[in-house]
Amino acid sequence: MNRAALHDRLEHGVAALGLALPGDAVARLLDYQALLERWNGAYNLTAVRDPAEMVTRHLLDSLSILPYVRGATLADLGTGPGLPGIVLAIAAPGRQVLLVDSNGKKVRFLREAIRALKLEGVRAVQSRVEDVQGQFECVTARAFASLADMLGWGGHLLAPDGVWLAMKGKPAEDELPGIPTGFELRARHALHVPGLDAERHLLVLGRA
Repeated sequence: MNRAALHDRLEHGVAALGLALPGDAVARLLDYQALLERWNGAYNLTAVRDPAEMVTRHLLDSLSILPYVRGATLADLGTGPGLPGIVLAIAAPGRQVLLVDSNGKKVRFLREAIRALKLEGVRAVQSRVEDVQGQFECVTARAFASLADMLGWGGHLLAPDGVWLAMKGKPAEDELPGIPTGFELRARHALHVPGLDAERHLLVLGRA
């Protein structure tokens, strides 16, 4: 699929999600997708190989949580090749974003993407989540771990009035009893990702 077709697919998806993005966001998101596709051959960053599928499964899937993102600081845990962190940084610039992953190859890609895409206020760190310092008004995690592990390892990163956005496939009912003391489920949203025929849910957590 050529870039014009990918552009149409992404624009239609953004419209279906009801999002208003900055004027250059669609082009920059496709620049990111092209970079990911190019590096994927050597670095095996994602199992998704098809560019059109990347638009749906990576870009639109990440964009689907944009209405729930808030605050001036964001940490994306287990970000992999930058999902959803880089997508959110392009779609809603202006906040400080920390991308966290323990995989050296992925972090090398992230640093190249930050440089190539000129992403201001975005930095990548190679680290285990439990070793990261700081507090963030928004924490995102996409299919990263169980809620118990996620909050057990990274709960210290959530600011007192911050919001934790856990992206899941299934509703994750069985994980709710494992939410550690001091945290609570605030809301649950079924996400409808244009072109994706699979369940997607967002669990919104905060400090109890």
